[in-house]
Amino acid sequence: MDISPTPVTSPPPRPTKAATRAGDRIFLAFSRGSGILLLVIMAAIAVFLTVRAANAISADEGNFLTTFEWDPNSAHPTFGIAVLAFGTVVSSVIAMAVAVPVAVGIALFISHYAPRRLASPLAFVIDLLAAVPSIIYGLWGALFLVPHLGGVYSWLNDYFGWTGVFSYSGGPSRSIFTISILLAIMILPIITSVSREVFLQAPKMQEEAALALGATRWEVIRMSVLPFGRSGVISASMLGLGRALGETMAVATVLSPAFVINASLLEPGGGTFAQNIASSFKESGELGKDALIASGLVLFALTLLVNGAARMIISRRKEYTA
Repeated sequence: MDISPTPVTSPPPRPTKAATRAGDRIFLAFSRGSGILLLVIMAAIAVFLTVRAANAISADEGNFLTTFEWDPNSAHPTFGIAVLAFGTVVSSVIAMAVAVPVAVGIALFISHYAPRRLASPLAFVIDLLAAVPSIIYGLWGALFLVPHLGGVYSWLNDYFGWTGVFSYSGGPSRSIFTISILLAIMILPIITSVSREVFLQAPKMQEEAALALGATRWEVIRMSVLPFGRSGVISASMLGLGRALGETMAVATVLSPAFVINASLLEPGGGTFAQNIASSFKESGELGKDALIASGLVLFALTLLVNGAARMIISRRKEYTA
């Protein structure tokens, strides 16, 4: 009987550290370089805007923050962003007030109410709407939305005209309120898509436990889904707000701009940063372009603040940052 010991095979030699980590080091270098490059580009944009804006503001004979006029090409250049800031902020806030509740309702319907055979195509259509170019929305707004808002304006004037905010004297519906409705339609798909994905990540065990205890579907959503998705909905809303603040072609196509702030949102007039840049850049001189760049710097800072706030809200939930 052969009782010789079984030969022990030695494990294969381990690859060297250089061999196992070469790919990791290359990927790390590319990733780090991409991040640094992005920061350099953002810093270069900020420096360029700041330098050109300083040239314009130093030549401005008015107050850049409070002047209700835009005439940088005259012999006595006078321009300010009061009207532009008002139009940009007010139209975006109204758009958010209209779009966010509707978007959350659609997202909840797709994620928790609609049957699968309906939810999938509906979600696909909403995602497609987010990819529609801005100029298409602008043409639709100018050719369809503006002619059909006259009745809505008259109704608002009849019942709420006493407030002054919704007084309407007739004429084309090319006002801040119209572009607010258009912006709400444009940002609706973005907020809906992000909110839907957040609601779908809600813990299923909590929902099933609530149903087992006798809770209705709405009580499950109110107690389990909405608290979990609150930060995601806020972040989605801020992403939509960022698009509303910087929208250009759709606003320029629909709005009848004028450097005046009307008490009524239904009267023509007003303007936004992006719309004014798109409309005035071609006929502007050197100083006029610097003035437009100065207004762009304000919009740049505003959008950075919005996106930074969205990032801070997302980072508060470890489920999203993992």
